[in-house]
Amino acid sequence: MRTCTGLSNEIFGVYMTKPRIIIVDEEDRIIGFKDRGTLLSGDIYRVSALWVTDSKGNILLAQRSFSKKHSPGKWGPAVAGTNDEGETYDSNIEKEAMEELGIVDVPFERRDKIRRQGKYEYFLQWYAAVIDLPAGAFHLQEDEVERVEWYSPAELRTAFEEHPDAFLSGMELYVRMFLRDQES
Repeated sequence: MRTCTGLSNEIFGVYMTKPRIIIVDEEDRIIGFKDRGTLLSGDIYRVSALWVTDSKGNILLAQRSFSKKHSPGKWGPAVAGTNDEGETYDSNIEKEAMEELGIVDVPFERRDKIRRQGKYEYFLQWYAAVIDLPAGAFHLQEDEVERVEWYSPAELRTAFEEHPDAFLSGMELYVRMFLRDQES
C-alpha cells in the first residue's frame, strides 16, 4: 500500500433534502431505500469505514460529534458513513473521507466486509489507508467529528481496558482485527 498525504481544503455543501439509505437483504443485495430515521427492526443497511494508520503503526481514531443522534462523543474509526442511494461502498468511503477529514487522493485498500447484528443491522465494508500527518492537519467536519487522535497500539489497548464505554460498540472487535493484521 502506498502512503499519501493529500487533503482537501474544499468547503462542503449541505444537502437540501437528505438522501435515502440503501436497504439490503441478507446477501447484501439492494432491495429498497428508506429515509433516515425511518428504519425498522430487521432493516439491514450498508456502512463503509476507513481504518487509518501512519507508517509507524499508530492508529487514527475519530470522536463523534456531541451533536450526533447516535453515540455522541464516542470514539470510532477515523471515517465511517452509511451508504446512500446511488452510492457504492467505494464511492461512499471516498465521499466520507473527504467530508469528515478532508482526505483526497489517498488510495484505500479494500479489506474485510462483515455483517453486524444487534440494535442496528448492517454490512460494514472496511478500508485501510496509511497517512503520515499530525492529527491537527486533518480538516474536520464539525457536525460529524469532534476531534481525531493518534493512538499507539499499546495506548489503544489500555484505553479499551480503562474506558470501554468511550468507544462505539464493536470497536474492540475491529481493533483486534486490525492489530492482528498489523502484527502478522
